[in-house]
Amino acid sequence: MFKTFKKQAVALLCSTVLSSIVVAAEPVVIGGKFFTEQFLLSEMTAQILKSVDIPVELKTGMGSSLVRKAQVNGEIDVYWEYTGTSLVVYNKVKDKLSSEETYQRVKALDAKKGLVWLAPSNANNTFALAVRKQDVAKHGLETLSHLAKAYREGTALNMAGTAEFIGRADGIRSLQKAYDFKVPRAQLKSMDSGLAYTALKDNLVDIALVFATDGRIAAYDFNILQDDMSFFPDYAAVPVVRAAVLKQYPQIEAKLNQLSAVLDDKTMQRLNSSVDIDKKSVVKVSTDFLKSQ
Repeated sequence: MFKTFKKQAVALLCSTVLSSIVVAAEPVVIGGKFFTEQFLLSEMTAQILKSVDIPVELKTGMGSSLVRKAQVNGEIDVYWEYTGTSLVVYNKVKDKLSSEETYQRVKALDAKKGLVWLAPSNANNTFALAVRKQDVAKHGLETLSHLAKAYREGTALNMAGTAEFIGRADGIRSLQKAYDFKVPRAQLKSMDSGLAYTALKDNLVDIALVFATDGRIAAYDFNILQDDMSFFPDYAAVPVVRAAVLKQYPQIEAKLNQLSAVLDDKTMQRLNSSVDIDKKSVVKVSTDFLKSQ
């Protein structure tokens, strides 16, 4: 009887140890959206967490709403979100807020969903509309108000934007309402973000949706139209982690806050340009940057 009990005890102990190992080995799933900056942020996050022996799994190239839903549902553990996106798109807040107010509001609202916003970076990847610099004088386009006036007067200007920008709450529909203009359907071209830059560079469209931290803006000699009515909210890039995962791996907070501290607009423009213009790999650019820091 004692031998039987001993065997059962050993079996139970082995089962418990194995279960603990399985749980401990479950990777932290790092999500990311489908554009260069997000690929870079996801890769840098993965390298940082692996450096402190946290197992990781990358799931990048996702749509904005999809990656958010996956995190809320516990399928994604950490990804870099933008304050304005969470404020307007996910939490449906219409108030005009400062950068700090935006961060504090989304941090509080998302905490109710079990999501923890870590320290914000100084990289503000806000939406912007760009034209070729040589066309600024041609069409008199320096601000979004100038653009709205041109459309109201019937100037034929083709605009390229992503499907998300065309469809989401803080996109073209709200922009048209704020600035009182309408882009004719035939002049609004839906395309991948990267293709929009190329289309503008190659004179296939007159205006393109860009992101303020994108390295192609300077490389392609684009001019950003000034948002003179401050329509677009702040889009600071911030690592967001599920509270349950942060409890299991509390060291994530300090590590990702260190990364946030060294990211700003110029840094992200340079990193994005290394991938999009210099054609370096996301892994190499991420590795080199982290080594430099």
